[in-house]
Amino acid sequence: MVGEGDRAPAMTVTASDGGNLNLASPGQPLVLYFYPKDDTSGCTREAQDFTALAPEFAKAGVKVVGVSRDSMKSHGKFIGKYGLAVPLASDEDGKISEAFGTWVEKSMYGRKYMGMERATYLIGADGRVLRAWRKVKVPNHANEVLKAVKG
Repeated sequence: MVGEGDRAPAMTVTASDGGNLNLASPGQPLVLYFYPKDDTSGCTREAQDFTALAPEFAKAGVKVVGVSRDSMKSHGKFIGKYGLAVPLASDEDGKISEAFGTWVEKSMYGRKYMGMERATYLIGADGRVLRAWRKVKVPNHANEVLKAVKG
């Protein structure tokens, strides 16, 4: 599990905007947010909130990328349906979520299953994790991350 002060794992992710990001050395501050599933209510709201604030993140020199286990095809549909301005990365093989510790056991109606924990990481340009938000609640979260970015 990656925490504040740790170095991000040396992994490269490909985002839906075609960019490749080396998480251990992103070259600019990076907000990496993990979410459970494309086109579900909470995940849609979170993506829309980050999209609404995308110009302010960009002005601060920070790239925002969402990560789920959905395919790039699913991401493309999700982005198109809601006009999202934040690139998404696919973690179909689970390596990114495993490295960050966001693939966790969950429970619903007494049934246990594995799923993505909603979590966000602010990673510095040098690859060091500056802030980590675990078990995120969607309302006001994107604003909270933006406040942290602005200091």
